[in-house]
Amino acid sequence: MTAIDFRGVFPAMCTPFHEDGSIDFETLRDDAQRLESAGVDGLVPVGSTGESATLSHDEHVEVVEAVIDAVDDVPVIAGSGSNNTAEALELSRRSAEAGADALLLISPYYNKPEQQGFVDHYTTLADAVDLPQIVYNVPSRTGQNIEPDTAVELAAHPNIRAYKAASGDMNQISEIIERTREEDFAVLSGDDGMTLPMLSVGGTGCISVSANIEPERTCAMVGAALSGDFERARQIHHELGPLFRALFVETNPIPVKEAMRIRGYGPAYLRSPLTRLSDEHLDHLRDVLASLETEDLEDEYAEAER
Repeated sequence: MTAIDFRGVFPAMCTPFHEDGSIDFETLRDDAQRLESAGVDGLVPVGSTGESATLSHDEHVEVVEAVIDAVDDVPVIAGSGSNNTAEALELSRRSAEAGADALLLISPYYNKPEQQGFVDHYTTLADAVDLPQIVYNVPSRTGQNIEPDTAVELAAHPNIRAYKAASGDMNQISEIIERTREEDFAVLSGDDGMTLPMLSVGGTGCISVSANIEPERTCAMVGAALSGDFERARQIHHELGPLFRALFVETNPIPVKEAMRIRGYGPAYLRSPLTRLSDEHLDHLRDVLASLETEDLEDEYAEAER
């Protein structure tokens, strides 16, 4: 099995599209290289932020292959989950064959399995595909929560190496961290606004939407926290707070794709049924991004004076 360190910042990448809805592979490769150059610890294509629900299986694999080909030295964690165990198994096997270093597996959505169903689903995938796998809990999208007992049971499997937490429940997340401390098991934030609180109780990093826009700042925040410099980490957390909120005023990845367009990183086209960011929120997003750029300049001046 591939060794991978689930510490640090792993941007949940967007999938850029042309106006006709086809995948913009040139922009995808450029974006992967931009993020790698910014110092991230890995890349996560074709997750929820990558609009995986609207990609065909072939497109999933093509996106994974393009990101792998574009980067030199960071692991690529492929989103390969589904609400159908057989489909998730096919996507996971094909991602492994494409060269993915690890897999991100959203919990089965819509059909709302019971806890034993989660255990059976993830165990089937972990038994069949010899790659490090991340269990992804995001009840707001899936309709069902992976309970702490289930997460702890899954952590005992040698191929299930991490848990992406996006439940919004810090008590639950803290319990999972507490109960898996003796395992080779990482807990990653899947909610940018909760990354720092999670790191404070033993989380190891984040699979981040905001890191698409501010990768250097996100890496600085996580790095500071992991090294014990929580004063610096708090400062950056509060600098990024307006961005965290602005990127989730509408369904992800609607706002982040607009932010990518504003920053010149890629087009804002989405696949139906997602729609472009409303005018109501667009001006505020522009203001938030401009404020961060102003803070960058102020930091540069302060550094020059020192």
